[in-house]
Amino acid sequence: MKLIRYGQPGHEKPGILLHDQPYDVSAFGEDYNEAFFANDGLQRLAEFVQSHEGRLTPLADGERLGPPVARPSKILCIGLNYADHAKETGATPPPEPVLFMKSTTSYIGPHDDIIIPKNSVKTDWEVELAVVIGKRASYVEEADAADYIAGYALHNDVSEREFQLERSGTWDKGKGCDTFAPVGPFLATPDEVGDVDNLRLWLSVNGKMMQDGTTANLIFKIPFLISYLSQFMTLLPGDIISTGTPAGVGLGFNPPVYLKPGDVVELGIDGLGTARQQVKAYGQN
Repeated sequence: MKLIRYGQPGHEKPGILLHDQPYDVSAFGEDYNEAFFANDGLQRLAEFVQSHEGRLTPLADGERLGPPVARPSKILCIGLNYADHAKETGATPPPEPVLFMKSTTSYIGPHDDIIIPKNSVKTDWEVELAVVIGKRASYVEEADAADYIAGYALHNDVSEREFQLERSGTWDKGKGCDTFAPVGPFLATPDEVGDVDNLRLWLSVNGKMMQDGTTANLIFKIPFLISYLSQFMTLLPGDIISTGTPAGVGLGFNPPVYLKPGDVVELGIDGLGTARQQVKAYGQN
C-alpha cells in the first residue's frame, strides 16, 4: 500500500494511492499515527480498502499532501552514512552510526515551502531514504529488524551548516529549524519498494542535478540501524529513521553552494515518488 495524508497543515485526512490515483479513506476513521501502527492499522486499512473497492472517493486535483505519517514522537537521523558524502565534507567515515535528531516542528509535507531561517547563510539540502517504525522496538536483534518496519518514505534532510557545524555543541540546532523535514509524498509498505539496498536517490536544484546516488552505498544498513538505535532508546510506532545522504550536498562543493530564496528543490527515490519544494526567505509570504 501507499499511504498519503492530505489537506491543510494540522488538519490532514488519511488517504491512499491506488494505481497512482489518490483516494480519501477518512471513513476508515483513523489518522496514520502511533496508535494506528501499534494496533495493526496497516492490515486493517488493507481490509477496509478491499471491502470498499470501487467505492472510494478520488481526491480532487490540487489537494495539498501532508507528511504521510501524523507527527511522530521522534525523527532520528544518521549522519555520514555514505562514504562519498563523508569524504566530500572532509569527515572520516564513522566507526559507529552518527545520530542526531530533527525537531518534530520541522516536519512538513513533500511540496511545502522550505523557509530559510532567520540569520541563516548556509541552508543546504540532503536527499534521504526514511524508514517508518511499525511497532514498539527495544533491544531489537538485527535479524529481527524487518519485523519492525511499517514502510519507507522520501525525506529532504534540510540543514543549516553554520548552525550545525560552526556554533559548537550538537548538530541538532542546524537540523531542526521549521520546514527542515519535508517527508513524502507517500509512505510505501515494504512490499511496494523491493530491494531497499539498491534504490537510486537523487536531488536537483533549479533543474541542475546535485545528488545522484544509490542506497547500495549505505555504510550502515537499515536492519543494523534499527537494532543499533533500539539499544539506546525505545522506538515507537510511527517514528522515523532517516538513513543518511549521498555525495552532492552544497557543503561539498568548492566553493560551497547554498540555497537562496526562489530556488526550487526537486528530489526522488525509486519506488517512493518525487517531491518539490520552493525556497523562501524567513518572513516571506
